[in-house]
Amino acid sequence: MTRQPAEPLRLEYLIKAGAVHSMTGETYRSVGLRGPEIVAVSADLAGLDDLAGGSTTVVDAGDLTLLPAFADSHEHLMEASRNTLLVPVDTARSVAEFTGMVAAAARDAAPGEWVLTSIGWHESNFAENRVPTLAELDAASPDHPVLARRGGHFAVVNSAALRAAGIGPDTPDRPGGKIGRLAGGGRDGTLEGGAVYQVAAFAPGPGPAQLAGALGVASAAYAALGVGTIREPMITLEEFLAYQDARDQGLLNVRVRPMIRIGSELADDAAIALIDGLGARSGFGDDLLRIWGLKFVMDGGVEGAAMEQPYANDPGNSGHLNWDPAAMTRICSEAVRRGWRIGTHAVGDRAVRTLLGVYEAVAAQAGPLPPWTLVIEHALVTDATLRERAVRDGFGVTVQFPLLWNMASEMLVTWGPERTRQVTPIDQWLAAGASLAAGTDIVRPFNPMTNVWGMVTRGTKSAGIQGPEHAIDVATALRLYTVGTAALNHEQQRLGSITPGKLADLVGYPGDPLAADPDDLAELTPAFTMMGGRATYDPDKRLAP
Repeated sequence: MTRQPAEPLRLEYLIKAGAVHSMTGETYRSVGLRGPEIVAVSADLAGLDDLAGGSTTVVDAGDLTLLPAFADSHEHLMEASRNTLLVPVDTARSVAEFTGMVAAAARDAAPGEWVLTSIGWHESNFAENRVPTLAELDAASPDHPVLARRGGHFAVVNSAALRAAGIGPDTPDRPGGKIGRLAGGGRDGTLEGGAVYQVAAFAPGPGPAQLAGALGVASAAYAALGVGTIREPMITLEEFLAYQDARDQGLLNVRVRPMIRIGSELADDAAIALIDGLGARSGFGDDLLRIWGLKFVMDGGVEGAAMEQPYANDPGNSGHLNWDPAAMTRICSEAVRRGWRIGTHAVGDRAVRTLLGVYEAVAAQAGPLPPWTLVIEHALVTDATLRERAVRDGFGVTVQFPLLWNMASEMLVTWGPERTRQVTPIDQWLAAGASLAAGTDIVRPFNPMTNVWGMVTRGTKSAGIQGPEHAIDVATALRLYTVGTAALNHEQQRLGSITPGKLADLVGYPGDPLAADPDDLAELTPAFTMMGGRATYDPDKRLAP
């Protein structure tokens, strides 16, 4: 089958491949590009030759398989970019190496300067399999405040950081956060949930100009792994300015769909005023940088997820909710009325249940809403009733298997084996008829094929296979990671498949993921990546004219 334009034209690129999987069911052998778009496809290797001219770049990719570039439904590109400017403790493999990096940074810091680390580290990477203690961080940096965030919901700090943030032995926990304590009542240096941001507010970070440059570096690293679009799940207005600077300077190597944070610390009227003051609504922007919507956070991460049943390692704790449901309903209703889409972080089953109640109330007030207007982010722990309720109500879900891949050992301790094996049951969501979009949420460049391998095998980094009954096939995983995210972004007419008229976001692999042994997928990396007909990764210059 050949699909080409009715009017003759000359292609800028003609790519002839071993296989071209469209992600809509068709397989081709050749693809024709002109400008930023796909203009023709053919199942015949020579089927588009009559559209080639003297200026056409013909790419011999007979040894490669082409797919649509991956579209990550939930990844913190801004945080990954900031990581490149901070102490790189994500490379540490022991607590001693971690604290040694902190000590070196403290020695070089100006008086009073904070020591800020990258947030992509995890204790499962350390030989000791634990986080650094307050005493260890105090020894590494007795005078400079240290803030070592781990992901978005946990951090360890030293005593100087607690002092700088005005936190003493008797400072109470704020709603939605926890300042860790020792058995004797003293601080242990851990922060969970809102307590992380309580301290982070006192730690000055890189400015927009530095962040814009860092976005260029980090987005290139994602492009090198085959990523074409990232839905950026939580930024501030200042960070949005950094994105605009990066876009204007031609630094972005992936498309970005940012979500603006609406914090639970805001009163109702202040949150609504913030939304009004944005002066825009979902969809504003262009093909490179377009606002997706607003971001709310209902509960914490592994340590703070709101569960129906207590934690396995702490029977007195079942996590926390960050939002009063009535207040969130009012704010979300006003936001939807103003044309905003909303995505809400909800990890535990109690958080998902509470969020469904909020969304149902919003939908009842707003009337029929387009698909992917009200979105559940993560939904790591659910049951059949919650899944059926979300599907019935028409709420989409973003799923990130790498959270299980990265933190399964922690989940086993905190939540117990049964809940851990049931984390992110993609097969059951699909069986219920859910609209899903796949992503990572790993806060660093992560190979999409490792994610596909995880969805297909349920393998993890350090805790073996968890819940193999929830595995899905490769084709389904790829669709959720391409077509699924395009639908989430309301861009299914422009992105997500290799189809004439869509943007030419392509990735070429030295192997066919649909034919490969699943165990070979985890290490599979691209030969090239294109965004809008332009090479964003091409180390061997296969796309060069």
